[in-house]
Amino acid sequence: MTQVSRRNTRPKTTSHRQSPNYDNTNPRNRFPVTRPRRAFTPLFFSTFTILILLIFIGFYITNSSINPANDTLKPRVVTPFPSPKLMDLPMFQGEHKETLYWGTYRPHVYFGIRARTPQSLLAGLMWLGAKDGRYAMRHVCQDSDELKTYGWTHHNGRDYGRQVLVDQKLVLTTSFLKSKEEESGYGGDWAVRIEAQSEVLNEEKEEIVHLFFYVADEGGTALGLGNGTSDNPDDFLLAFGSRSDVGNWQLHLESKPVRLRNENFEFHYAGFKTHHIHNLSELVQTNLATQARATSRLQLSDTSDHASNILVFQVSAMVPFKADIAFVTKLSGSTSRLKERIRILTGDSLSSHLEQKQEQFDDKFQRCFDMPDETMRFFLSMLSALSHEINPEAMTVAKAALGNLLGGIGYFYGQSKISLPSSSNVSTCHLMQLVHGDNYISYWPAELYTAVPSRPFFPRGFLWDEGFHQLLIRRWDANISLDIIGHWLDLMNADGWIPREQILGAEASSKVPSEFVLQHPTNGNPPTLFLVLRAYVAYSKVSLAILFSLKLSYSYSVVSAEFVCGMKKDKFSASQVNDISTFLRRAFVRLNAWYKWFNTTQSGKDVGTYFWHGRDNVTQRELNPKSLSSGLDDYPRASHPSEDERHVDLRCWMHLAADCMSSISEFLEDSHIGKEYSLTAKLLSDFDLLNQIHLDNTSGAYSDYGNHTEKVRLSWKMVESAGGYPSRELLREVLEKPVLRLVPHIGYVSLFPFMGRLIPADSWILEKQLDLISDTSTLWTKFGLRSLAKTSSIYMKRNTEHDAPYWRGPIWMNMNYMILSALNYYSQVDGPYRDRSKNIYTELRNNLIQNVVKNYKQTGFLWEQYDQKKGKGKGARLFTGWTSLTVLIMAESYSEC
Repeated sequence: MTQVSRRNTRPKTTSHRQSPNYDNTNPRNRFPVTRPRRAFTPLFFSTFTILILLIFIGFYITNSSINPANDTLKPRVVTPFPSPKLMDLPMFQGEHKETLYWGTYRPHVYFGIRARTPQSLLAGLMWLGAKDGRYAMRHVCQDSDELKTYGWTHHNGRDYGRQVLVDQKLVLTTSFLKSKEEESGYGGDWAVRIEAQSEVLNEEKEEIVHLFFYVADEGGTALGLGNGTSDNPDDFLLAFGSRSDVGNWQLHLESKPVRLRNENFEFHYAGFKTHHIHNLSELVQTNLATQARATSRLQLSDTSDHASNILVFQVSAMVPFKADIAFVTKLSGSTSRLKERIRILTGDSLSSHLEQKQEQFDDKFQRCFDMPDETMRFFLSMLSALSHEINPEAMTVAKAALGNLLGGIGYFYGQSKISLPSSSNVSTCHLMQLVHGDNYISYWPAELYTAVPSRPFFPRGFLWDEGFHQLLIRRWDANISLDIIGHWLDLMNADGWIPREQILGAEASSKVPSEFVLQHPTNGNPPTLFLVLRAYVAYSKVSLAILFSLKLSYSYSVVSAEFVCGMKKDKFSASQVNDISTFLRRAFVRLNAWYKWFNTTQSGKDVGTYFWHGRDNVTQRELNPKSLSSGLDDYPRASHPSEDERHVDLRCWMHLAADCMSSISEFLEDSHIGKEYSLTAKLLSDFDLLNQIHLDNTSGAYSDYGNHTEKVRLSWKMVESAGGYPSRELLREVLEKPVLRLVPHIGYVSLFPFMGRLIPADSWILEKQLDLISDTSTLWTKFGLRSLAKTSSIYMKRNTEHDAPYWRGPIWMNMNYMILSALNYYSQVDGPYRDRSKNIYTELRNNLIQNVVKNYKQTGFLWEQYDQKKGKGKGARLFTGWTSLTVLIMAESYSEC
């Protein structure tokens, strides 16, 4: 069974009315109404079958009411893992939980605020963009809006962020600030500043901006409308309400035209009652269109539905213009104190706080990543010691990369849809899903706090991306990072499986076509969380040595190297080490189950071999059946999927996991389980066995093994369609019988043993690996390493009529980061290839940084991948997931240091 590539799960282009909540109203899903016939037709038998099934369900429900325990049975695939949740740890409660309560946790919209709770109060911004004399609503991030650039230039992940959006000539700056006063309710207060100006100042032509700020209650609770009027306000109440979490609250607006004259200022509002908040853009556009037809003006109706749970406020003004919005909670004090709290969150006081927060961000960035500040950069440049990649331009890109990763962290709540298991005991509710024609069962309701790969294209959680995200977030804020990892591990089911893509809640679902939503419990995803967990263990050990002079079980040379690394980079405090220890102790049982799930479900026929399950072995349309669960999608594997396959990348991931589990066991002083994992890691790092299974001795490259032939192509053929009419389709054609052999495709997969440092520093195979990396006819380009060698028979070939090459040539930052990390390692250990590793490392690092910075300067975005011929950004833009690893590359910060 296959899944669809992430690149195909782009946002829906259909109307918001096509909500997944209405699937059961499709006439095709209803039982047919038929007239009685005399003959026993197929329709009769169909109706008879349905009748028998309904009788069976009635009997089942009756039996369940007599014996309710039977109804609690549900498949293991939707049963939570039976151990205490990580998010229930004390370290994630109290002040930690409260300080993270409010945030910009709605990454799919240009600007949105919510709390980390299932039924939250939401806030957000919309505006009318203008192009060629036509207006269009801007709300949900999407490429079709054609913004020149947008994204967070600064964001600390907690209480501050600054974002710049350029829409044609309009430049919007949105700033977010949280404040915790003694009188504040849970989570504190927050403020938003919206600044609008024109990119090109035109004194002769007045430009009007139409902004729409809204507040909505996900639970449907009615909101109170404030006392705003249509006159030019100075400071007035927009909305108010009460919630069990924050108490009584108010939303205030202070607006200031930058120009002294701004007679064009207008204020309007509209209230809506709906549970489908993800359809808000359409509601506002419909309201505006109705008013435009009636009044010939772009203004909201100044009306509100009864018990509205959404209030939208329109501010129309001539640019330049600035508006401050203050949200204050737990209102029980005096009026004068309320005014003081609002004053702190608006005007000059807000300006001062925002400037202070930006300075703090810049200072912390320099400390975390050891990048020189302006003064140090001046002296280094005078000494010619400053390389081009850490110039001011590169620093701006690095801060934007980090800011966008942190600003893109989201909070989601809902139920994943899981493909139905082939056989399992099901409860009444699951049986009813079968009757209604659903092909899934629902996971338990769950929350997820996570970074996302891309706000416009992938604004949701992806399991294998998250390990790479946390390599950077860990360096910035270890507590946020552990919180995110804990949320992911709490999604584990009773079998030890974690769904690879998290589509939770209506807002997340609205960005994904329904046919791509199902998660398949037989398929895994690279366990990249072990990358960051390994780093936590290593840093904690060094921190303990530094803080308490503990004697570690390392050789003197290793201890010295890590001590120097610890002095160079910020290490954990004693309390942080204690938190990490507590976290790992509780997480261990889940990590152990996760490893065992991989070890049993993804294992090959021989000991120490593995292959990614889920490839389609009957497809007639794919040139090479995808391995979506590997994360590398269309990277070429054996031409004919089978259980004889051996995937070298998965073997290396399993070694990483086993080695990390061994280190965690040692850190937690659990020698029994640690010994088992140590033996497993030793088996998977056995160099001779690795070479015996995966090495091509001629090329010195590591390869997959399976049932393969190179003589496969896509050809146009005439086939009979479902209606009996001929159609022309691009189909797979096999010209030679496949045989069991090594798969002769050189690319990222070939370098996994190198990335995992499984090759001895004095081995001739290391030299061959360096040859493959540095050869322009295989992987080397002046922009980074391409994903598949030019010599491959599938290099840059389409996989189907509609699937362009994805991992078949373009440059990807996550794999280049891992290769750089290995080059850095081999450049520091004794061996005959040390100097060569250093030279390749330096040149590759400079090429990657230079190209990313160049693209950002030209386009205003970081990209999902980069073209191997010209270096141009490709795929999803505003891709600040693993492309943000550029920051660590600049800082030369790898998992070992």
